[in-house]
This record gives sequence, structure tokens and C-alpha cells, in this order.
Amino acid sequence: MTSTSAPSSGARDAQPDHLGHVIFITAAAAMGGFLFGYDSSVINGATVAIQHKFDVSADTLGWIIASALLGCAVGAAIAGRIADRIGRIRCMQIAAALFAISAVGSSLPFAAWDLTMWRVIGGLGIGMASVIGPAYIAEVAPPAYRGRLASFQQAAIVIGIAISQLVNWGILNMADGDQRGKLGGLEAWQWMLGVMVIPALLYGLLSFAIPESPRFLISAGREEQAKKVLTEVEGAGIDADARIAEIEHGMRREEKSSFKDLLGGKFGFLPIVWIGIFLSIFQQLVGINVIFYYSNQLWQSIGKDPSSSFLYSFETSIVNIIGTVIAMIFVDRIGRKPLAIIGSTGMAIALFTCAWAFSYRTGSGDNVSLPNAQGLTAIIAANAFVLFFALSWGVVVWVLLGEIFPNRIRAAALGVAASAQWLANFAITKTFPSMSEWSLTGSYIIYGAFAAISIPFVMKFVKETKGKALEEMG
Repeated sequence: MTSTSAPSSGARDAQPDHLGHVIFITAAAAMGGFLFGYDSSVINGATVAIQHKFDVSADTLGWIIASALLGCAVGAAIAGRIADRIGRIRCMQIAAALFAISAVGSSLPFAAWDLTMWRVIGGLGIGMASVIGPAYIAEVAPPAYRGRLASFQQAAIVIGIAISQLVNWGILNMADGDQRGKLGGLEAWQWMLGVMVIPALLYGLLSFAIPESPRFLISAGREEQAKKVLTEVEGAGIDADARIAEIEHGMRREEKSSFKDLLGGKFGFLPIVWIGIFLSIFQQLVGINVIFYYSNQLWQSIGKDPSSSFLYSFETSIVNIIGTVIAMIFVDRIGRKPLAIIGSTGMAIALFTCAWAFSYRTGSGDNVSLPNAQGLTAIIAANAFVLFFALSWGVVVWVLLGEIFPNRIRAAALGVAASAQWLANFAITKTFPSMSEWSLTGSYIIYGAFAAISIPFVMKFVKETKGKALEEMG
């Protein structure tokens, strides 16, 4: 089905008086992204304390931190099937419950394996939210605004990162700068992990305030409710019957979608599926989550004190927000592909600069430092890396994954691409503690190389999707 069908003009562009409602719905759905960002970064404030508390090696610490990402991969893989059976909203509520359980359990662990288990449970919630949030937003957003509304997911992630850093810094100060300092009978790092129960509960409450996706309602035979939701988000002037007919036609093309429909290319998957997988992998192999999971440990490893390292991490999260806002402004103006190329170029330069600066590290153990010039260069380059990531790949990949696949395979292909993203994230997160002990410089050279390789990949294989309706993709 193409975008030339009868109701497309009025139906696809939400009227101004309904945009506020659509934005609220989008923001509520993107709260799962906030929890993802919060969980990704909150552990940053606890890594050093966890390693000391449980007396574990760098390799074991990597397992503890990265274990959530294995849960994410599973959650992403099963979210679509769950959402198709019981609805998008119920799926969000399950994710919120898993977040809340994980927050409480992670704050009260009695062993390293116990903490790992709670992080896997939280990861299941993150993975589910990472798929259902963008999918739900795409189903309620008009194409004219879809890029900007889809970027709410990434905006929520970076805001969650910033808030978690700010909360961690506040808790650290209350504990006199000691991550293991006692507060109300618990150590500071335990409070850092436990506070996540608050946004988890908020996510669950917000899910009760937004409507079910019209596509799910139609699939469940609840057409009258679907008409009501369509009128709420697209305006009273739409032809609701025609819109439902249009959605049903699109859904019929998707009904037989399964994993086997993704197969058939020269290398197993269809070429477009490989493009989605490599977009997901490149997004992670540049090492962005090293900054958000380990930046406190990173800055302390080059001689910064704990309080200063928390402030540097918070500063980086603000840069992340700024870059995301830039992406939200330009993703529907200059397009997805140009932003990705600009971002890859900037990231590669910044990462190679970090590698050069870290090569000047001297000392060992707790007595390490960088010369002032190289230390300042490392901080500036790290912030530049985050800025270029945020204004490009941080937003563009999520937008593209919701757009590039043909209707018939979109759900299955998105699940595979999202799972690949979490597995790549796991690989980077798990290996960084050991790699940093081997060579910080070598680690950042590797990340920079992936950023550089992504440039020809985008130029050759990624097609621009700006302004196209979902029905036009294939």
C-alpha cells in the first residue's frame, strides 16, 4: 500500500490542536527509554564500590555490569510477540514491573551472583521497553512528525543518563564522597541502584494514562475503540473508517511475518536485514556505552578523584542531551543519512584523539595520572565523541530501524536488529574492564576504527527514509 491512498493527507498529519496529546502519549511511551538510560548510567556510580565490596576481578566486574545486556537481548526478542498477544500497554506495564523488582533487588544483594541476577531481570525490562516504545510511537505518530517523535526515545534515554548522574552525585556528597559510605544502614552505591524504583513506578503509572495502539485494537477486533484513539491523535476531521481500512490492509501484508521471512539473501538474511543488524552493531562498537557504564572508573583510572569523576560524568550527560536535541531538530530536515556520516566522522576523530591522550598515562594502581595538557585533551575529546554520537547515531539508528524494513517483515526484522544491538553492547561492556587493563590507548583505537569503517558502510548501503510513509518501505 502506498501513501497515495485516499485518507492519507488528513490522516497522516495530526492537526495542531491534537499534537499536544500525541506528544504526551509519545513522552509517556518513551519513559521506558528514560529507565534504560537511568539503568545504563546509574551503575556507573557503583562500579568501583561493587568491585571492592565483593572483591572481584576486572573480568568478573565486566560480567556483573554487562549481565543486564543479556537480559536486554532476550527482552527485545520476545517483546514483539508479547505485545501482539496482550497489547502494547500491557507489555509496557510488565517492563515497568521488571524494572521495579530489579531496582529493589540490586540495592540489597548479598553476593556478586545475586546482583548479577537482579541486573538480568532489569535487562529483560529494558529490552522489552527498547522495542515496544519505538514500535508504539511509530504506530501513533503521523509521518510528518514521526522522525521527531521517534527521537523522543533517545531523548528520554539521555535525560535518564543525566538524571542518574545527578542523583548519584547527590548521594555521593551525602556520603562524604565515599561510594561505600553509610546512609540509613545502606552503602551509598546501594541507594544509587535502589532509587531507580521511583522512575519504574512512574513508568507503570503513565502506562495507564495512554491509549492502546490502534493497530493492536484493530487486530483484536476492537474497531470502535480504534476509531476513538485515531480521532484523539489525528483529529475529529479524519475519515476513521478509511483509516481503519488502510491499517487493516497494511496489517494483512504483515500477518505472515516470521523469522523465516527474513531469510533468503546470499548470506542468510535478506540484505535489508543485514543493513539493520550492522546499523545496530556499529552504534555499539564505537564504544559509546563505555562512557556511560564506566566513565567514573575511567576518569579515576587517569588520576581524577571520585567527586571530580562524577562531575565529569554529569557534564558528559549534559553534552549528550545537547547533541540529542540537535538531532531532533535536524533529523527531519537534513535527513538520517547525512547526520550519520557527520557523526561517524566526528566520532572517529574524537576517539583517535582520546587514544593519543591516554597514551601519556603514567603510574600504576591508585597512583596514575595524565599530564595537564593530555588530561584536558582527553576530557574535551570524550565530550566531543559523545556530542557527535548523540547528534547522529544515538537518534538516527532508532529512527532508521523503525523505517527501513518493508511492512511485511518489519516486526521480525526489528526484533533481530534490536537483539544484535544488545549483544554488541554486551560485548563492549563485558570486555572494557579487561581491555582497559591491557591498554586504554589500544581500546580507543579499536573504537575509533569502527567509527571510521561505519562511514563507507552508510554511504554505500543506507538509503534515505526522510519524509517517506512506512507503507513505502519496500
